[in-house]
Amino acid sequence: MKLVLVGLNHRTAPVEIRQRVAFPEDGLQQALQELMRSGMREALILSTCNRVEVLANCPEELDGEALLKQFLYAYHSLAPPFLERHLYSHLNDKAVRHIFRVASSLDSMVVGETQILGQVKEAYSLACQAGTVGNYLHSVMNRAFSVAKRARSETGISAFSVSISSVAVELAKKIFGELGGRTLLILGAGKMGELALKHLRSSGVSQVWVTNRTPERAQELAASLEGVAVPFERLQECLRTADIVISSTGAPGFVLTRQDVQKAILDRGRRPIFFIDISVPRNVDPEVHQIENVYYYDIDNLQTVSAANRREREREARLAERLVEEEVKSFASRLKLLNLAPTIAGLRSRIERICQEELERSLRKLSDRTPQHEEELRLMTARIVNKICHPLISQMKRQDENLEFQMEYIETIKRMFRLNSKL
Repeated sequence: MKLVLVGLNHRTAPVEIRQRVAFPEDGLQQALQELMRSGMREALILSTCNRVEVLANCPEELDGEALLKQFLYAYHSLAPPFLERHLYSHLNDKAVRHIFRVASSLDSMVVGETQILGQVKEAYSLACQAGTVGNYLHSVMNRAFSVAKRARSETGISAFSVSISSVAVELAKKIFGELGGRTLLILGAGKMGELALKHLRSSGVSQVWVTNRTPERAQELAASLEGVAVPFERLQECLRTADIVISSTGAPGFVLTRQDVQKAILDRGRRPIFFIDISVPRNVDPEVHQIENVYYYDIDNLQTVSAANRREREREARLAERLVEEEVKSFASRLKLLNLAPTIAGLRSRIERICQEELERSLRKLSDRTPQHEEELRLMTARIVNKICHPLISQMKRQDENLEFQMEYIETIKRMFRLNSKL
């Protein structure tokens, strides 16, 4: 058996190439069955917006890499060498390492993001439903899920928000604690502000107001987020109640001055208010941060926090990489221990042949032997074979914590009995 992986991702191929080789979810099972007809023993396909990877358990005598590439070309009606400079391939331990890194989000566009693990699990589930996963891939994928869990629980790889919108959410939580019951006001309808709004909405903000100089755009955005469109003329009134204000307009100057915010903070009994000004140029006068209980972040502030968090993630990612390396080494050794059948069969066959050759030599010298005597000698020889094989095989099967010693022992047995040579 050999594990083979062929694929491309956001680093090796632009989106237009990735789109050409993407597999629709409703066609994955059919694609897997087609892949199996090329001679694979097991197969799995991971297809997301950022990567397409084909993983297979391939018979040793086949050129798995070539077959997987042929499958990608044929299935998507492409001709070589259209994909060649975009594809990568991994074999055996390197394939295991890649799978572990992907599941742990170390190979993601945003290191530490949580979506990829769910996508890998979905790909595994679909392959199971298609009947293209056996014991070998079961072992690989379940260990990958375990490694991903360790990476998240034992390192801070996912602990630091790195997108502008997620940073805004984390800052809001630091100011208000839980966001349930909070009111959010979005001023304008810029794309980045909309993303921040969606993040805050999913984090528990209970009420959303949207105001814009163009009422139709405010109503459209409010409807998409189950919010309420508010006339732009009521902006000052909204500031009395809103806890979080996202400003994302195309206005050339300040929409909210220090005086506007000073009046609002007095009207609201000095309750805290958080301004997220994502507009360029800025829409909220930066001097509002000098007002007590007013918290203000503009795009530069958010990017500074994002960059600091990204550096923290990179530091934690290095810890996660070491964890993955440990797991790859451990898993590779255990796979070798699980795949002992050929070695055990070869050992027994070698010992049986040695004992049989000696028995036949002895029998030729016994001219007065009887059939009963010969049968007793053959039974005795079989018992000797069993007694020699039993402790040797038991030690090979033993799940020793010292995997290095276990592998050295197995290699020693193979050398002693010349199991890598012809019998």
